[in-house]
Amino acid sequence: MVSAPRGTPRARPRLRASLVAAAVASLALLVPSAASAKKWVVKGAGFGHGTGMSQYGAKGFAARGTPYSSILGHYYTGTTLGTAPSQTVRVLLRPYLPSARFRGAGSACGVGLKPGKTYVAKRKGAGVVLRTKKGIRVAKCSGLLSATGAPTVELIGKGAYRGALEVRPSSVPGRLNAINAVEIEDYLKGVVPKESPASWPIEALKAQAVAARSYAIATPVKGNGFDQYDDTRSQLYAGVSAEATRTNQAVDATRSQVVLYNGKVAQTFFFSTSGGHTENNEHSSLGFGGTPIPYLRGVTDPYEAEARPPYHRWKRKFSLGRMNSLLGSLVRGKLKKVVVTQRGASPRIVRANLIGSRGTTTVTGPQLRDQLGLPDTWATFKKK
Repeated sequence: MVSAPRGTPRARPRLRASLVAAAVASLALLVPSAASAKKWVVKGAGFGHGTGMSQYGAKGFAARGTPYSSILGHYYTGTTLGTAPSQTVRVLLRPYLPSARFRGAGSACGVGLKPGKTYVAKRKGAGVVLRTKKGIRVAKCSGLLSATGAPTVELIGKGAYRGALEVRPSSVPGRLNAINAVEIEDYLKGVVPKESPASWPIEALKAQAVAARSYAIATPVKGNGFDQYDDTRSQLYAGVSAEATRTNQAVDATRSQVVLYNGKVAQTFFFSTSGGHTENNEHSSLGFGGTPIPYLRGVTDPYEAEARPPYHRWKRKFSLGRMNSLLGSLVRGKLKKVVVTQRGASPRIVRANLIGSRGTTTVTGPQLRDQLGLPDTWATFKKK
């Protein structure tokens, strides 16, 4: 309570109470009430880019007895299953290394090696020099060192891999790229258990195997001597250490099978959680604004919730200041309201208006997702 200024007669009790009540009423017009908005609440669904096969959705289908061929046909509109010839996949394991250490190899650069010993590859001009761990020179390879073993070669500090370990000069002077050149079926055995848990229903694992095989063939990155990354820029891949009996069975059971559209291997994008509906590729955070692809249309995902994905529904809270800070220059002044002006085939945001105290800005769903660190572009915004 504010005390009366010095020299001011004190009001009689009844009059004083009236004055206090009037003062409180007056202040209420100036100061926000307890019910005024103090934070932003963002509610949403899904996790990932939203296009293609929902992995938790595939699990839900498989748990109901749906065969993998039908699961793939559901998520990739108008496609069929076919076969593709075996091929070698080159996966970037480590870029820009000053040296590459490995063991388990029986030969490299035409020279026999002892599998139990560690060797060191270093760059020498446009080539690679191979030495023992103690520095004794073993061979000089022109342009590329290819080390092979039986059955695996270990890149020290990374893991063991089937196929060959290729070490080649990178685009950075003095540095090397370490690459695994592996037959595609062996590659998939190191991919599928990283993308879908081996404990999942076998039909979901088969669907994952075919999608991963198709994706690897249809979506090379065309890097410096490699065509796949070992992370989410391509597909998660961890070599022999990732392999599991059930996922190996799924790969073997679908050997050579791929998803086809008009006779060509489809770009079978997949992601974690749809929230109940997938999205058209041109409206997703995967390829926003791109050319619509006929087989990447948004479809309902009827059984995903039964698979109990952690991000089927989610909620985030932001203070008013934090919301403005994260959105930064996208907001003109202080954010007052988020008005969604367009949603996609699912409720994912395509475009929205950020109404600020100094004007309105139009943004895309992917911009909101990235700036706020949201799991997906399927979201609603409310000030509380």
